[in-house]
Amino acid sequence: MAITSTAEIRDVTTSTSRLGTLLRHTAAPIAVAVIFGATMVYVATTTLDSIERRTLNAEYIGARVGEHLLLTVTASALVALIAIPVGILVHRLTWAPFRAVVLGLANIGQATPAVGVVILLAIVWKTGFTTALVALVAYSFLPVLRNTLTGLEQVDASIRESARGMGMTPNQVLRRIELPLASPVILAGLRTSLVFCVGVATIATFINAGGLGDMIINGLKLQRFPVLVVGAVLVACIAMLIDWAAGLVEEKVRPKGL
Repeated sequence: MAITSTAEIRDVTTSTSRLGTLLRHTAAPIAVAVIFGATMVYVATTTLDSIERRTLNAEYIGARVGEHLLLTVTASALVALIAIPVGILVHRLTWAPFRAVVLGLANIGQATPAVGVVILLAIVWKTGFTTALVALVAYSFLPVLRNTLTGLEQVDASIRESARGMGMTPNQVLRRIELPLASPVILAGLRTSLVFCVGVATIATFINAGGLGDMIINGLKLQRFPVLVVGAVLVACIAMLIDWAAGLVEEKVRPKGL
């Protein structure tokens, strides 16, 4: 009986674990589908005026979603390409002033209100997609930089010494040991940066860079509640889906045993 009971407990535990994994992997898409479906039902059952009909159509919404995703994904890719190497460089160099300067500059971008960064760049430079992209990179830079530093610093020094004792060069230690072990923390920073970009990209509309912010601002200015609701719901759904997808990638690349 004891063996049977132990086996049953193990089966229940396995089933519970699988159910938890399934829920974790499907909860966000299901929630997004329900929220988006409810919003579409609301729009379909609402009498729209001519202004709302010009906005709430597949062509207009598709264009705004495309602009928003392009801005978000491009900014996040640039942040990853810049912040991770800078984090590695700061970790490698032991010169305290250099670290302080880099973290100070990154903190400025994060501490300054997003609207302020966007408008200031538009005033001193120009309006448009490029300016919004630079503002997003500046605003989302710090989480990836900090997490890169934190992840590398958490790697046990004895592991590095063992790798060097096996004849690995510093670059080989970085590629084969440090970065794989630090990857969960670094990816968590990228995940945060992606969600930041989705939200802050709505402000791009103030400098003629497009995105779903157009719908939100127009809905507010023209007092068109359906337009405002659809724009806000789409931004929230994109943020949830991107966070969900990033979480799946984070699990996939996580080294076994961590």
